[in-house]
Amino acid sequence: MILMWLRTPTMKVPSAEQMRAIDRRASEDFGIPSLALMQAAGEAFARGCVEELGGDAARKRIAMVCGRGNNGGDGFVAARHLANAGARVTVFLAGRAEELKGDAAIFFRPIARLGIPVRELTGTDQSYMPDEIHPAEYDLIGDALLGTGFRGEVEGDVANVIGRINLAWESEVPVVSADVPSGVNADTGAVNGPAVRATRTVTFAAPKMGLLLYPGAALAGRVTVADIGLPRALLENLAASAEMTTQEWMRGVLPPREQTRDANKGTFGTVLVIAGAAGMVGAAALSAVSALRAGAGLVQLAVPESAQDLAASLAPEVITKGLPETDERTHGGPGALEAALELAERADAVALGPGMGRNPDTALFVKELARQLSRPLVVDADGLNALSDAPDALRERAEPAVLTPHPGEMGRLLGKNTEAVQADRAGAARECAARFGAVALLKGARTLIAGPAAPGAGRLGVNRPGSAALATAGSGDVLTGVIAALLGQGLDAYDAARAGAYLHALAGELAAREMGTAGVIAGDVRDRLPRARRTLYEETVTDL
Repeated sequence: MILMWLRTPTMKVPSAEQMRAIDRRASEDFGIPSLALMQAAGEAFARGCVEELGGDAARKRIAMVCGRGNNGGDGFVAARHLANAGARVTVFLAGRAEELKGDAAIFFRPIARLGIPVRELTGTDQSYMPDEIHPAEYDLIGDALLGTGFRGEVEGDVANVIGRINLAWESEVPVVSADVPSGVNADTGAVNGPAVRATRTVTFAAPKMGLLLYPGAALAGRVTVADIGLPRALLENLAASAEMTTQEWMRGVLPPREQTRDANKGTFGTVLVIAGAAGMVGAAALSAVSALRAGAGLVQLAVPESAQDLAASLAPEVITKGLPETDERTHGGPGALEAALELAERADAVALGPGMGRNPDTALFVKELARQLSRPLVVDADGLNALSDAPDALRERAEPAVLTPHPGEMGRLLGKNTEAVQADRAGAARECAARFGAVALLKGARTLIAGPAAPGAGRLGVNRPGSAALATAGSGDVLTGVIAALLGQGLDAYDAARAGAYLHALAGELAAREMGTAGVIAGDVRDRLPRARRTLYEETVTDL
C-alpha cells in the first residue's frame, strides 16, 4: 500500500541512475542546490516518522541509524527535525564521523552541537550494534543506512546493523526507511543478504521499482511518495522510463461506454478466440466469455470440431465454430489454417492459445496463423509455447502482437530459467518485447508490460498490485479475453495490455474483497469485470 503525499498527472518510476541524473539536472539546469534537496528529503523522512508515531514525536525515543552517504545525510536532517519536535533522538553512524563527505558531512555538523547523542558503530562482531539499541528501549527506528545506490551483497558490519534493526521490527517497533529499505536493490527489488524490514518507507520524488517488485515490495511496508521540490518536468519527460498504470490514465484511455440508442453489438468490436483442445475446452470458454464481460460486442470461439458442442454449452453467449482437428483432437488438422484465417477476416481482434495443447501439428498451425494474421492479436499459454522458437513469426507484423507469459513461459521464450526471469522482471519483459517485436506482458505480482523496442529501451508499464485471489487456474485465460476485447474496441497493443492488466487486477481485488482470497475461481474474476470497469468512475482506488 502506498500513501501519496506527491500527486502528479502521470506516475513515472525512474531507475536509480535516472534519479541521480535528475538530481544533477535540478542543480545544474534549474539552480536548485543539492543541499536543498537533501534538506527536503530529510524533512519528508521526519514527517513519515512522526506519522508512524501517531502524529506526535514529543518524548518519543528514536534511534536514527545512518550510513556515510547521502542516505545517511537524509537521516541527519530527519534527526534534527525530530529532536526539534521534542523526540529523544540518538544517531547511530555506521562508520566514523571523519569519513563523512559532501552534503552528508555538512548536515552532520549540527547534530552534536544540538546535543543529539552520536554513537559511531565500528567493529565486526555482534557488539557493533550496541546493546542499547534494543526494541524495548526505542519507540521507533529510522533506517538511513544504504539508500538507492546500493548494489551487491550486504555482509559484515552492515549485515549486523540490519539484523539489529530487524529485531525491532519483529518486536513490533516501527521501522521507517528513507527512500528504500537498506539492502533492497532499488531497480529490481532483489535482496542479496539481509535487508531491513520496514513498517513504512518514505521514498523521494517518485516510486522506485524495487518498492513495487518482490521481494523488495514485501519489505517496504507502507510507502509514501514525498515531494522534495524537484521540477516536475524532469520527472515527466523521462525517456525509456517505467510508468504506473493509474486510475486517471485508465479513465483517459477507456472512457465510459456511450449508451446511444443506435448502438449494436458490432459497435463494440468482434473478437475471435482460437483456443481449446480435448479436455481443455474450459480455458477457451473462459477467454471467450471474459471478452464479452470486458465489453466486446460479439465473440466467436473456434475450437476443434469435436469440441464444438461442449464449447457451446459452456459459453452459450458466444458463437462457436468447429475447425478441422488433428487425430489428438487439437487444432491444426487439414484445412484448419485456411478456415481460421477466413474467420479472422471478420473479426476486429484475435485471441490465440489458451488450452490448445502441445501437439506438433498444433504448434505449426499457431506459427503460421500468427505469421499470416493481419488482425490485432493476443497470444497466451500454449500459443506462447508454440512460438517460443519462432520469434520471426511475429516480428514482421504491421501491429505488434501482445504476449502474456507467466514467469515460466517467459523463461521458455527467452531460454532462461524461472529464477532468472524473476530476478530481473523488468529486464525480462523488455528483452522479450525486443526479441519478438511484440508487447510483452509478464504476469505476476506487479504485472509488467513492455513495449517493443531495442533491449533495455522502450516503454514499461507497471500494473496495480492485484490480489492473491488471482493465483488460481484459468486466471490467465480471463486476462487473454480482456485484452482481446480491448484490442477489438480500438486500443493499440500497448494500451490494451496495460488497461487489460489493470481491469483484470481490479476485478480480482473486488472478488477478494467480497469473498476472501481463498476459494476465488477464475469465473469469479471474470464475472466482476463489468463492476471493475464501473468502479473506475464511481470510486477512488489506490493504484500502488
